[in-house]
Amino acid sequence: MSGALVFSALCLLAAMGTSAGSARASFAFTMAGTLVGLLAALGVLLGPDDWEWTGAFLVGGERMHLRLDGVGAIFLVPVCVIGAAGAAYARAYWPDSDFPGAAARGRAWWNALILCMGLVLTISNGLHFLIAWEAFALCGYFLITLDNRRPEVRKAGWLYLASSHAGTLALMAFFTLLAAHTGTWELGPVRDVPPALFWLALFGFGMKAGFFPCHIWLPSAHANAPSHVSAVMSGVAIKMGVYGIVRFGGWLPVPAEAGQVVIGLGAASAVLGIAFAMAQNDLKRLLAYCSVENIGVILIGLGAAQMARTHGNAAWGQLAIAGALLHVWNHALFKSLLFFGAGSVLHATGTREMSRLGGLGRAMPWTAGLFALGAAAVCGLPPLNGFVGEWLIYLGLFDAATTRAGFAWAVLPAAILLASAGALALAAFIKAGGMIFLGAARTKPAAQAHECGAGMLAPMGVLAAACAVIGLAPGLVWPAIARAAGSWNPAWAHAEKSPFATLGPAQAALAALAAAAGFLLWKKSRANGLRRGLTWDCGYRSPAPRMQYTSGSFAGIVAGWFFRTFGSERKFRRPHGPFPEGSILLERIPETVLERWVEPAGAAITRLSHAALSLQHGRLQAYILYLVVGLAAVGALVFLEGKP
Repeated sequence: MSGALVFSALCLLAAMGTSAGSARASFAFTMAGTLVGLLAALGVLLGPDDWEWTGAFLVGGERMHLRLDGVGAIFLVPVCVIGAAGAAYARAYWPDSDFPGAAARGRAWWNALILCMGLVLTISNGLHFLIAWEAFALCGYFLITLDNRRPEVRKAGWLYLASSHAGTLALMAFFTLLAAHTGTWELGPVRDVPPALFWLALFGFGMKAGFFPCHIWLPSAHANAPSHVSAVMSGVAIKMGVYGIVRFGGWLPVPAEAGQVVIGLGAASAVLGIAFAMAQNDLKRLLAYCSVENIGVILIGLGAAQMARTHGNAAWGQLAIAGALLHVWNHALFKSLLFFGAGSVLHATGTREMSRLGGLGRAMPWTAGLFALGAAAVCGLPPLNGFVGEWLIYLGLFDAATTRAGFAWAVLPAAILLASAGALALAAFIKAGGMIFLGAARTKPAAQAHECGAGMLAPMGVLAAACAVIGLAPGLVWPAIARAAGSWNPAWAHAEKSPFATLGPAQAALAALAAAAGFLLWKKSRANGLRRGLTWDCGYRSPAPRMQYTSGSFAGIVAGWFFRTFGSERKFRRPHGPFPEGSILLERIPETVLERWVEPAGAAITRLSHAALSLQHGRLQAYILYLVVGLAAVGALVFLEGKP
């Protein structure tokens, strides 16, 4: 095992070193490193033992200590899979011929990101964890800003970096206090530290995970980054935040109310994330907000598992944590597939605005089909993988509710909100698929679009196949998921039989029925003769593309439900007179948390800082007065504290 992980790391370093000289050699090293890393992770998940290594040298005065157990391995699998798929996709999407210089930088930072995420998952020392975490954040910044000629890209990069450092400050406090209470930087299960430390970890890792309202960096970063970078950031990088919450929520004592708080954050993220996604016109921004929703789904399962641990390690908690961990895999697969599909659309048309697209299903049938499969998976529809993970979470929530314990008030609303988020997700992706691939082309670039090449379709096909395999044969992944759940909570180490005994055959039967129905429908249409024509156009003599639904009109009803939450900005001019010259209706959905909360708070702090500058004017007498007033205040405080 040690040799495999060392070989994987050396391959990634070699890929970084050859990124500028030979794109082919760099790609080969990336594939070798990720493949060997994947095999190592699967070896831990399918075997009985963890891997551990302690170095003979010091880094920052601390001995290197690496560990790979079931929890780390379950997150290492998507790092390797998406790392390999994204590298393959980037060869066609972001080639040297189109992006001289940026492509080579992208390969170097891509491999550095994979290596740093691997270190985050294996390092077992708090000081070294912080170093790897900061390096991981910097790699993400340089990948997001590859196309740094555009101001919106630079702004998104700075927002990501500032948010990452806000989380890192909390993590520095967390690890420092943890080391102060344990007397060592070494990480592992401990029970003699204050449970309140969990809140620092939740905020610090939550800034990376991007749950609501810590998601402020996520929409702009994912929308403006190259599409393969968006895929790895959404599918894998934000899961490092989830990993931190899972890891230290299992190793450390947590407050009694931690499970309820995590469930609440998850439910809010699920509903509000997909509501904001529904209101977007930018395809990649829609997918970014959908990631907020899926992080919420994971947190609902994790929160339920924390509640189960608090209440005697109830068996339903294993189902909840298993569903959350399986959704880590599932989201990495289908969200990367969707971002690759968005990249193909952007590559073919030059725009992410859904209201400028339309009719691409005829020009890009493979992309349309793969995008539709990913959309069905992200909506949690059977028989695909998204349904399997959410089904486990539902089982855990329903089993918890049937116990009629005092915490049923938390799990029942969470189940209802999870179902509501699923319904909104279905509406959001019906909108996205219909606006992009159906109807008529709304602009000339959309009318002239063409299918992307095999270099972009092949990675999408691999991810789509993985979504289908997990959905149709979920029993194949249960041993790995059960191993990780047992590693998180040893009380669940001896798993019961697979809960997929009936679900797997049912999913396969449903897929077979759907395929048979589709074949019969195709055969009947061929026999009867298939005639294509325009849909009913309300009696207009000359239908035009602008008569189609727009992105805003499609989402208008849902946007009305959340109007106050969105803080929508409208500009409306009614037509006047019998022969009006024109009218206008413009609606903008702002980044509510960022623009209404964070930016005003930052502006207030800036004003206070500028006001404080007036105290620094160079007059010595005033400085002496400041000292006297300060000393008097301290003396008064000491005097008052000393009184009985």
